[in-house]
Amino acid sequence: MTNITAALVKELRDKTGAGMMDCKKALQENAGDMEAAVDWLRSKGLAAAAKKAGRVAAEGLVAVDADGTAGAVVEVNSETDFVARNEQFQGFVANMAALAKSAGGDIAALQAADYPGTGRNVADELTQLIATIGENMSLRRAAVINVDSGVVGSYVHGAVRPGMGRIGVLVGLNSAGDSAKLAELGKQIAMHIAAASPESVSVDDLDPAAVERERSVLVEQARESGKPENIIEKMVEGRLRKFYEEVVLQQQTWVHDGERTVAKVLEDAGREVGAEVKITAFVRFSLGEGIEKQEADFAAEVAAQVAG
Repeated sequence: MTNITAALVKELRDKTGAGMMDCKKALQENAGDMEAAVDWLRSKGLAAAAKKAGRVAAEGLVAVDADGTAGAVVEVNSETDFVARNEQFQGFVANMAALAKSAGGDIAALQAADYPGTGRNVADELTQLIATIGENMSLRRAAVINVDSGVVGSYVHGAVRPGMGRIGVLVGLNSAGDSAKLAELGKQIAMHIAAASPESVSVDDLDPAAVERERSVLVEQARESGKPENIIEKMVEGRLRKFYEEVVLQQQTWVHDGERTVAKVLEDAGREVGAEVKITAFVRFSLGEGIEKQEADFAAEVAAQVAG
């Protein structure tokens, strides 16, 4: 029998918001499989149909560097927020965003790149920085977007200085239209992505396995109603449309007016800039997403609750 640890229960609780006993039962029913347990809770109506979301359990900074038809975003982690406010650390992060463009977003290539003015590569410079500041750090990830014609828009949320903060977004706009107007549109779309956290540009871009998984959960939810299969099928299709409106960028409601879809915004923008506008890709980095806290944190939490 699978050992259901307190840490597993807490992880499921953090992912779903369901009660502790419900999380434990879900894990027991699914042999400790986290994703299956999430689906089990959702099918029972015990967890919200939440998007994928990593737990923020690391400090540091996300930085963007976008100019014209190219842009890069990087995440550099530190142990504490105190270091994230350090000017030397911020300078390193800014350089990482600039260097990432030529490295194509590849971490290994970025680590091997020459660090400006030092005679060291990036990996060695990071080691030097760790020794100087006295706190562990890591160059976690990077991504690059390029467009043939148009702009790469960017936005940073929670900025501590220009171009770096807690959430960084890039979005590629392919268009032959007015570049100044495209740049403003790119920033607005990047702000929308920061707020709405879509998973894909279009329905066709969604992972088929993720869609099938969502459909399976919706079918189980609908069957709980006891309605006939033909009615269940219609219920599921309606709920899938709602799912697409939540996770597909083009089908999301534009956060800036609360009325149009992003697809309609692009259509309207095409007339404004004088040419069709297409979103080629986007990247959204949220600081620390997907990094789990150490299990010791859970023990400390329990001890604090007992003491309280």
